[in-house]
Amino acid sequence: MSTKSLMRMPTLMNDFFRPWNEWFDDGLTRTLRVPAVNICEEDAAYKLSFAVPGMKKSDFEIDVDGNQLTISCSKEEKGAEKDTRYTRKEYSYEAFERSFTMPDEINRDRIDASYEDGVLMVTLPKKEEARRQQVAKHIAVK
Repeated sequence: MSTKSLMRMPTLMNDFFRPWNEWFDDGLTRTLRVPAVNICEEDAAYKLSFAVPGMKKSDFEIDVDGNQLTISCSKEEKGAEKDTRYTRKEYSYEAFERSFTMPDEINRDRIDASYEDGVLMVTLPKKEEARRQQVAKHIAVK
């Protein structure tokens, strides 16, 4: 056997302890997922959408500090399953935080958010003067 195939074969000790290792790993690990964001620029606003299924509206925190927009979410579920000799508890904790630097053209007083069908939508409306400056114009080459 080559050294490579020996390295791929699990050791006897790993196989022996596998059930306990997996049992303890499941109870001690915390899943931290950061959802991807889609950012769409429209004439009147920027729209950010996040795919975050399984959450409630109350799980989200959206804060503005200067030009910094921070969106965070945390959810903890607790469950217990009784057996004849012991109680097993399972914890599920999900959290993420994303921060964005907003352009100066955002009207911070009118930022809006909604959550529906597993999608968090954050609307960043542009100031009126920024919308007027974005009128499309064709320039002819002389």
